[in-house]
Amino acid sequence: MSCKTIITITRQFGSGGHEIGKLISEKLGIAFYDKELITLAAKESGVSPEVFEHADERMSNSLLYSLSTGLYNYGNGFSAMGDLPMNDQLYILQHKIIKEKAESESFVVVGRCADYILKDMENVVKVFIYADLEVRAKRAVERRDIEPSRARQAVSKADKNRANYYSFYSGQKWGATENYDLCLNSTKLTAEQAADIIIDYVKITAKES
Repeated sequence: MSCKTIITITRQFGSGGHEIGKLISEKLGIAFYDKELITLAAKESGVSPEVFEHADERMSNSLLYSLSTGLYNYGNGFSAMGDLPMNDQLYILQHKIIKEKAESESFVVVGRCADYILKDMENVVKVFIYADLEVRAKRAVERRDIEPSRARQAVSKADKNRANYYSFYSGQKWGATENYDLCLNSTKLTAEQAADIIIDYVKITAKES
């Protein structure tokens, strides 16, 4: 791509958001970050990637305490990191890495409150991907080996966890249309079709800006 472009993908569980994001990165020839951010955070902090895996996208009340007492801040480095639970440490490190990457390269990033983290930057396209519950439940059975009788409940629980995580760290409502540039229903689309629609949107809006 001729100019730097960042695409953030927020997605309902089972909507195909990870696969769609990966296809976008391949079609555009730009970097892709999802679980890769855990590896980068582990490398920077010296913490085992397995430890951060368990902490991934979990909410902790400790962050509110940390913010209120000024144990760290995003702009001027971090202090007392070791006093924070792993999920908070992971969020802080991923926040820092996403901001740094956004200064130097084009990429697609899935989850991690990236739309909120980069909300004040130019050339960021914020996408929310959703799909019908039955389609998402079927995908959970096929790809996550979840029992059919539990699929709908598992999907709803995963969405609730993502909503809580997003709300906790951003103070915004997960899935609220005003937080995104494009909301896409992937129910009747293949992953490739969805990726192409998002790419077309990125190209059209880039020409208009």
